[in-house]
Order: sequence, then C-alpha cells, then structure tokens
Amino acid sequence: MAADPVHTAPRPAVTTAHRSPSSLDYYLVLPRPDDPDPTRAVAGLVVEEFTREHDHISTGLHSAGWTPAAGWWSTAALSRSIRTDPDTSARVVPTSRAEAEGHYRTLGGGQLPDDTELRSYLLVHQPIATAAPLRLGPAQPPAGWHERRVYRVLFAKDLHPDQVTSLRASWRTPVDATGASAASGHLEKGGDRFGWELRRVAHTRAWALDVTVLLGAAADDTVGSTLSDLTTVLRQQGLIPVTTERFS
Repeated sequence: MAADPVHTAPRPAVTTAHRSPSSLDYYLVLPRPDDPDPTRAVAGLVVEEFTREHDHISTGLHSAGWTPAAGWWSTAALSRSIRTDPDTSARVVPTSRAEAEGHYRTLGGGQLPDDTELRSYLLVHQPIATAAPLRLGPAQPPAGWHERRVYRVLFAKDLHPDQVTSLRASWRTPVDATGASAASGHLEKGGDRFGWELRRVAHTRAWALDVTVLLGAAADDTVGSTLSDLTTVLRQQGLIPVTTERFS
C-alpha cells in the first residue's frame, strides 16, 4: 500500500467530533504483488470511523492501519489513498470485525483491541466538506408525512454484474424496473418509509446509493441505523464508503 509507514505516526490531540458508539469499519490489506512471502494472504488491517452531524451526514473520517512490523499508525493520507488511488484501493477489502480478529491473530497481533482501545489509534481526522442540504424535489413532504429527506452515500471501487444481481434479489428490485438505477429497494421502519436506488456516478467510476426518507414524526431515530445497514450491505459486496451527503 502506498501509505505503508516507515515509523509509527506521531500521536496528535484527538478530535472532539462526535462518533457513534459502534461504527468502526474494518478492512483487510492484501500483500503487494512483490511480497517476499507468496503464501501470505493478508499483510495488515485498516480500521476506520466516520464522524457525522446530527442529521447523519459525514463530516470527517478517522483511520488507522496496522502491520506486524509497524504496529498501529494513523494518517489522513491513508483514508484518502484508499478511495482515490487505484493501486491502493485494489489491495483494500472490506471485512467484518470477526474476520479481522482472525487475521490479526494469525499475523501475530494477539487479541484485537476492543472498540475503545482502537479509537485511541484513530488520531488523525480527515475533514469532509459539508454544506446546507440542497433542495432536490418538493420542499414539502407528501400528505400524511412529517418530513422528506434525500441522502446520497458515495462509494469507491466497483461491482461485478453478479453482485448487482445479488443486490437486486436481496432488495427485491422489480424485474421490470427501468431507469438509471442498477438496483433498488424499500422498507417501512418505525413509522418511517425508506426507498433507495443504487446507480453509477462520476462517469461510471463510482457508485451512489440515493435514499429517500419519509418521516412519520419529528424523531429521526430510524435514519442513522437504516443508512448504516444499507452501507454495510454494500461494504459486504466490496464497495468502500466515501461520504454521506444530504440533498433535502
């Protein structure tokens, strides 16, 4: 990986930006093509956590990498290169904490630290620019609903056709669905209604999940968990989340 350290990074002051209690994302770092050990399946780990506003849009990203030789280290360049450098992103694979624990142990790290300790390594904050929500679509919600919101979750990397087919099946996308979306779905949760569409953006170099929310009341407790669940589904297919924006 382009951001592999020579020495452990310095420990600057931890940002005071809000973090959700259980929102760490785990990634496996695959060996370089010229790795001297051809039997090694994984070279290290990356742990990340987004910081968010009260309405769930992204405001920044913390990341830390770990390799057996360097230990834990944190730089903003790491999170950027995962999303912008093709050679780096090709070697980074989203994974679960359970799988990360197994590889961490195999690589000689022992027991993977719990969330609290891992957050102590997420020291460098990469800010994500935010702005007031754009007003796309009607300003007023449909009759009977308290508020209408539209979110977009951007992702790096690509999906294979069979992965899109799998998403269409799991989300029950209508067979005769037309339009620009590759897959879509909907659900009702806690009196709120969600509908989403997955589409290619940025001249087909990225993916976007557009989520329309109709809130039945002033509380938006279901929004954060639903956005997180949908993001997790796409991470399981290999996509890497870049940011969550709000359009209304």
